[in-house]
Amino acid sequence: MAMASFAISIFSLATVAPTCKNYRPFLSQTTYSFKPISIRASSTSLDYSTPSSVNEQKALKPTKTNYWEWKFKDNVIDVYYEEHEHESTGPQKNILMMPTISDVSTVEEWRGVAKDILERSGKLNLRATIVDWPGLGFSSRPKMDYDADVMENFVVDFINEISSSENDLLVFGGGHAATIVVRAAKKGLVKPKAIAAVAPTWAGPLPIVFGRDSSMQTRYGLLRGILRTPGAGWMMYNMLVSNEGAIQSQYKSHVYANPQNVTPAFVQSRYKLTTEKGSRYVPAAFLTGLLDPVNSRDEFLELFSGLEGKTPILVVSTEGSPKRSKAEMEALREARGVSKFVKVAGALLPHEEYPSMVAEELYKFLQENFEVNA
Repeated sequence: MAMASFAISIFSLATVAPTCKNYRPFLSQTTYSFKPISIRASSTSLDYSTPSSVNEQKALKPTKTNYWEWKFKDNVIDVYYEEHEHESTGPQKNILMMPTISDVSTVEEWRGVAKDILERSGKLNLRATIVDWPGLGFSSRPKMDYDADVMENFVVDFINEISSSENDLLVFGGGHAATIVVRAAKKGLVKPKAIAAVAPTWAGPLPIVFGRDSSMQTRYGLLRGILRTPGAGWMMYNMLVSNEGAIQSQYKSHVYANPQNVTPAFVQSRYKLTTEKGSRYVPAAFLTGLLDPVNSRDEFLELFSGLEGKTPILVVSTEGSPKRSKAEMEALREARGVSKFVKVAGALLPHEEYPSMVAEELYKFLQENFEVNA
């Protein structure tokens, strides 16, 4: 995410002259029949001026934390996940929450939403599992060739690990995570009962600004190779990504809607995520488009249309997203396969910046589709 400034300097000879604000940083099958709904969320009853503070986020203790050993080809990755639940009887519906893929991706993005939804759950009887991506957050970060197929394989394997015939799985994802889940579902590799795509994205930072022609792909490959090298890669990453100034700049410019919400303590908490060994490998792939699940808006829309009548999908767009990101979200407003579209305050991480507001929309969606009165 904080690589935007570097992208601008390295690709200054490109024909497009981007600005930092246009950078995008950086979850048995029943048949449903839905009439698409377009709703603008109201903010009259809630105070969305500030997010949960860093201290408040840390206070949201999960019920259980663990590491799942994911074996992929010749790699073994310790994937961090945590569970949030209240004491209850009877079968529960499990919500899998997947963080937005970015330099500072973390399960902490979803903790406020998880807490809020569980407090509302009533007869819906919900529990939440939040998982970090391989190579990000609190998961281990081996050097491997990360791409969209690797991340999709992870989603499929993890969902198969936590799902059972007695447990209805719902998936909430932010940014690229949402699109990767939709792609896996369209292929029939996973069959969630519902999907919520929060500020969904599909193009990495450089491709969305500079495009995907052969000349740019060569430059992306060069940059990716440098970032992956043992010496120069760490130096470049530390100078341009793993520093508090870069992280603060990106959050204030386009990741959060309200710059006042980007506190020094919050920036410090995110900076720590960039200091672990191997932390540059996934961001290098994401920045240069290797984690993009599709290559065009048409393909993006086709993913959602492929689930029409099969899986209810909520799309949560935001008022303050960067121009290019917002255009892709808006393209889903009347798209086939999208059963409900809402717009809320926030930018690219509304679920972290305004968890109560996002939780309210997500819970309404669950009530509407599972016909349960809380």
